[in-house]
This record gives sequence, structure tokens and C-alpha cells, in this order.
Amino acid sequence: MNVFSLKLRLTAMNFLEFAVWGAYLTSMGSYLAKAGLVEYIGWFYAVQGVVSIFMPGLMGIVADRWVPAQRLLGLCHILAGLFMGAASLYAAGTEGGALGMATFFTLYTFSVAFYMPTLALSNSVALNGLARAGLDTVAAFPPIRVFGTIGFICTMWIVSLMHYETTSGQFLVSAALSLLLGLYAQTLPGCPTSKGGERRSLKQSLGLDVFFLFKQRRMAAFFLFSMLLGVSLQITNGFASPFIKEFENVAAYAGTFGVEYTGMLISLSQISEACCVLLIPFFLKRFGMKRVMMIAMLAWVLRFGFFGFGNPGEGVWLFVLSMLVYGVAFDFFNVSGALFVDQSTSPDIRSSAQGLFMIMTNGLGASIGTLSAQAVVNHYVTEGMSPEQKIVGWQTCWYIFAAYALVVLLLFAVAFKEKEAKAV
Repeated sequence: MNVFSLKLRLTAMNFLEFAVWGAYLTSMGSYLAKAGLVEYIGWFYAVQGVVSIFMPGLMGIVADRWVPAQRLLGLCHILAGLFMGAASLYAAGTEGGALGMATFFTLYTFSVAFYMPTLALSNSVALNGLARAGLDTVAAFPPIRVFGTIGFICTMWIVSLMHYETTSGQFLVSAALSLLLGLYAQTLPGCPTSKGGERRSLKQSLGLDVFFLFKQRRMAAFFLFSMLLGVSLQITNGFASPFIKEFENVAAYAGTFGVEYTGMLISLSQISEACCVLLIPFFLKRFGMKRVMMIAMLAWVLRFGFFGFGNPGEGVWLFVLSMLVYGVAFDFFNVSGALFVDQSTSPDIRSSAQGLFMIMTNGLGASIGTLSAQAVVNHYVTEGMSPEQKIVGWQTCWYIFAAYALVVLLLFAVAFKEKEAKAV
């Protein structure tokens, strides 16, 4: 297979991988609010983190030991698509009436339980394919990964333009794309397992040897701060849309572009992400992992702070700035982190290590973050408040989130020691 063909196939994989997520991730909060489940928004985002505590690690072990990563990627997407399709059809059948929380949440949970491991598996498939082709992954991966962001943006815009942001149609779009990728993944370059004929200990057979990474002080610190920073990952995905939509109840902001096309406004975040991912090779080589991570943490402080100070009217430029810094906040953490893990671990535990990175970020971190954020929002934004009072409550929430990100930045600057990565 020539290099161009390989990159093209991996690009298509990344496009579809994140298009599946983009269909509902930033607009689901608006749908749940309209369906009368506003107090459960945090749970819908937190469950992505809960399943990420064990599913990416488990699937990473399976990919390292028994089932080639590209095969497992496809199987997970097929199952995720089937459950998401069922959730969409159930929700569509109840629109105009009461949406059953238990049934819808159960179907949704099973879908994301199979989707979340694919984020790490797709990284493994791409990085393995590039490495086997003799390419420098730090230079070759970001231009491929950027098309994942483009896929995310495309489905965000489709959902927004079709006015699916407050309907179950967004979940049907996600399901269709997931099934498509499930089939396409079976044609991707093979990822060898390490089952071999050698004798293995029980820990090695179960993939538990990846947890020995915590014995290394630097890797333990990296995973700890990945969890602490992961707390920030889903907060704006879950609450940015309901926050901006709240302005439609204030006469001065009703009818503004941001209120009418919230999804398109928020998609500026992903456009920024698409640009910033291309900067990663330069920043990593010039500044190193620690400074790149610190830049990401500072960007989270600004991301939340700009939300607190902005509005869809004369302060819309602050919303736009918040969207623009998101690219730095997300990419400089997630993509750089995946590259760091890939370069710091040996091939036989690489998929497991990517799964562990997902556990700490989208698992423990995101679960703690979204549930804590929901508690903060429930405390400062309550029924019975006037629209103006609710806006003030939302602003207080964003300031609290910004203060948390600042504390993590200061702790990381002191605690994390950087040195050259060495595979273990």
C-alpha cells in the first residue's frame, strides 16, 4: 500500500469517527432541555465518562491481545449505531409527549459504552498504520486527525441547518454514520495482536501490565493531571448550548444569530480545533510536552472566562474568542497526550495505554467534571428565577469553572517534571 492511499484511508476513518459524535454532542443539551430533562443533562454527559472508566481499557486489552484493533473498532461502531438508532426511534415516538428517562437513557448509555472505546481504538489504528509505513507519527498524525474535527463540524452544521438541535433527528444521523464506519473499518490496514506463542503471566494475558506505568513517577503524574484536566472536557459540550439558548428569554437578545443558530456558533470551536491540530508538531518540538500542556490549561481558563463575560449581543465577540481558544484547549491536551502515550510505551501495551489515557480523561475526569458542573449549575440556576437572574447564575458557574482550571494549571506547573520520552 502506498503512503498516499494509507493516509487517505485513515483520513476517512477519522472523518467518520468524529462525525458520529458531532451529530449530538454539543446539541443534546438543548434537546434534553426541551424534552423536560434539563436536570439530567449532566448525567447524559457524565455517563460517557462512567463507561470510559472501564470500556476503553477493556477494549484496548482485547485489541492488544486477541482481536485486531481495526476489527474491534468496526464491531464497536456497529453496536453503538444500533443502540443509538433504537434510542432515536424511541425518542421520535414520544415527541410531543413525555420522554421516558429510563428507557431513553438506557439505550443511549449502551450506545456510548461502545462508542467511547473507539476514540482510543481509532488512534491505535492510525498510529500503528503510520508507524508500520515508516512515517514520523508526530508529523504525520495531526494532518490526518484534523479531518476528524472537520467531520465533527460537518455533522454539527447539518444538524443545525436541518433544525435537529432540539429533536431526536440528531441521534438518527449519528446512528447512520456509526453503522457506516462499522462496515468501513473492516477494510482498514491490519493491526497485529501480541498473542504470539510466548508464555505470559496472568497479568500480561489480561493486559494488566499497563498499570505498571503508574510506578513511574512521570507517567503517574501525567495520568493524574490528565484526569484533573479531563474534568473540563465535557463542561462546555454539555452546558454551552443551554446557556446560550437561555438568552432567548431576554428581550434584548431574542432573535440574535447566536440564539437562533447556537450550533453554528459553537462550531467555531471545532473550526479552531481543526486549525490548531496542525500546530501541534511545531509546538511539541519547540516547547515540549509540559509547556504544551500548560498552554492547553491556560486556554481552558480563557474558554470558561470568556463565556462568563460574554453575551449574544454586544458581547458576542467574547463568545467568539471562547470558541477560538477551544482549539488550543482541546488539541494541545488530547492530541498531544495521545502522541505522548504512543511514544512513551512499548508496542505490546500501546492500545491498552491509549485506553488508560481515555480512562483518566474521558472516564474519571469527565465523569467528575460533568456531575460536579451539573451540581454547580443546579445550585446557581434554578426554576423560579427571572431570565436575567438565570443569566447571572450561569455567569457565576463559568467563573467557578475558570477558577478550577487555573488551579490545575498552577499545580501542574509545579508538580510535573519533563524529560525526553522513552518507551517502556
